[in-house]
Amino acid sequence: MAEKKVYTVYENPFKKMTPKTKKTLKITAIAAIVVILVVIISSSCWYTISDKQNAVVTTFGKVTSVVEEPGIHLKVPFGIQKARLVDTNVYQKIYVGYTVDENGNELAVDDESKMITGDFNIVNIDFYIEYKVTNPEKYLYASESPETILKNLVQSQVRNVVSSYDVDDVLTTKKSEIQAVSKELITEELEKYDIGLMLIDVKIQDAEAPTQEVIAAFKSVETAKQGAETALNEAKAYENAKLPEAQATADKLIQNAEFLKQNRINEAKEEISMFTAMYTQYSVNPEITKKRMYYEAIEKILPKAKLYINTNESGTSTILPLESLTGASK
Repeated sequence: MAEKKVYTVYENPFKKMTPKTKKTLKITAIAAIVVILVVIISSSCWYTISDKQNAVVTTFGKVTSVVEEPGIHLKVPFGIQKARLVDTNVYQKIYVGYTVDENGNELAVDDESKMITGDFNIVNIDFYIEYKVTNPEKYLYASESPETILKNLVQSQVRNVVSSYDVDDVLTTKKSEIQAVSKELITEELEKYDIGLMLIDVKIQDAEAPTQEVIAAFKSVETAKQGAETALNEAKAYENAKLPEAQATADKLIQNAEFLKQNRINEAKEEISMFTAMYTQYSVNPEITKKRMYYEAIEKILPKAKLYINTNESGTSTILPLESLTGASK
């Protein structure tokens, strides 16, 4: 036996409402719609800029202004004007040869890090660049992906620079020079592209050979260089310690020599003065001066002898030892 279907007839609730209730509901619905429209309009007619951002404002898709002042700013709603915020007053990084995950762990990217040196060796170089947006309008509209262009440009120029250095220089002493040359070349090329970006710095994180054996060999070379530098520093320290002592000794010898020199000069001047005075006396009375000099010489030669000097009328002097004539003992 077939079941009978029961149909429920729903009555329209609005038919039972009084005219006053219907009017109230209409007013409420209209008020809700107005509130929603006000919220939509108010939320689309202002935007906020932080102190690290600029806003590029477009009207009907065309750039009309670039706003730099931080704070709340108004714009025409309903999509007529749009504001795109760009981080400008902040340094940003691009990693080459590795990436950094959310936890700060570094993950190698071998395809980016492998480079060929000037002596045809392969090295792995990990580095990063710092850059900032200087022209937000060109950053947004001069190219589709300015960061990708910058990264490709950086890789190209760094490979170009590394190819002009030997592997020893790349792995040991020339890293700073490679960074400086790369930065200069990248800056020049970036100005030609004119994509609203400015390079701040290039930093090599690590440079190593592709195999462990070569890495160990270069570490040994680096250790030897450090040992040589240590020995050189020790020798320099020893030199600095001994040099003042040697200088002091040399100064003392020079001062002593100068003293002896001056003393000898003074003695010579004294002898000259004595000779000049004696010559003056001699020129006044030669005979008397001769005798006095003669007697002074005898006195110096025989300081303890007792002598008798007899001078005759002709002026000849005879010297007689008194002790031998009187028989006195010495």
